[in-house]
Amino acid sequence: MKALVALILLVQLPIHNAVPAAPPVPLGCDDPESEAAAEVAVNYINSHSQHGYKFALNRIENIRVLPQGLNNDIIFLELDLLETTCPILSPTPLANCTVRSFTEHAVEGDCDVKLQRVDGILSVLASKCHSHADSSEDVLQLCPDCPLLASLNNTEVLTTVTTALNYHNSKTADAYLRLLEIGRAKIQYHPTHVVSVEFAVVATNCSAEVARVNVEACQLLPEDQSNFGFCTATMVTRPSQDLKVDCQLYGHQPGVTYSQPAQDTSAGLVPSVVQGFTNHNLRFSHNNPVASESSSSEFPTFTLSAKRVAKRAVAEVVQHDKVPRPVGFVPPPPPPCPGKIHHFKI
Repeated sequence: MKALVALILLVQLPIHNAVPAAPPVPLGCDDPESEAAAEVAVNYINSHSQHGYKFALNRIENIRVLPQGLNNDIIFLELDLLETTCPILSPTPLANCTVRSFTEHAVEGDCDVKLQRVDGILSVLASKCHSHADSSEDVLQLCPDCPLLASLNNTEVLTTVTTALNYHNSKTADAYLRLLEIGRAKIQYHPTHVVSVEFAVVATNCSAEVARVNVEACQLLPEDQSNFGFCTATMVTRPSQDLKVDCQLYGHQPGVTYSQPAQDTSAGLVPSVVQGFTNHNLRFSHNNPVASESSSSEFPTFTLSAKRVAKRAVAEVVQHDKVPRPVGFVPPPPPPCPGKIHHFKI
């Protein structure tokens, strides 16, 4: 009898359809998780670049997360970066590097990065970057007297680098230095003619005094003793002549290498990737293009116009509305992207 009563009560219970689990809330570009992923991505980009300067995050343009399973996600990031004053070989932490101001003729980097997050641990699977100097017209509009970036193989630039490095080697009692690459150059034409350059150097096994006698005997230090550095120089040619040079060696940094052999300034050579350009392009700066430069098909398309975004949002709402919703249901807004600007808009 008791079993019969229990069966009758069970039949009378209301039947409810299973409610599917709600989809995860999409990340916004300024969410802490997005910022953490961007930090990992920027560190990866800088650690895999061996030319030019370190880049800092300016803004997260977009983010997309594709769940792969339990505690396993693929994350696509679109990042806007800005060049800093720290050479790529400098031991200075990125947090202590100054982003170049707009009037210094800033250089912007655009990167797509694919990451994987497993149990909260982020790792970069692929990256695709390029960089370019800001428009000369925009700089002159804001600062008409500001000098602009000059081509890295400009004759005046090469002459200034050669003269500056020879001057330093003639005055120092320390190691004889050789040129690695020219990083930046600017030429001011009025009211005085000034050429300003920045260039990376490397120490040899000779003192500057020994090199004056037999420079051919000077060789690069072995990798476990390598010592990179950086120089800045300014040469005034009109109305009077003046030269100022400042060079600094960083000391040996275990694990830090340079992808190309050093080149003597007497030949006026710079790496072929910068011939005719005003800045080192991130596209060419990665030391493993096969691993870090990936097919564009790996990255979702982010560049959508505002109208296309609006149309897509409406279409998604219509699609969602095919599922019965409670009265007064309001679909969630799209995640806020792009994110905040950390430095300035280019």
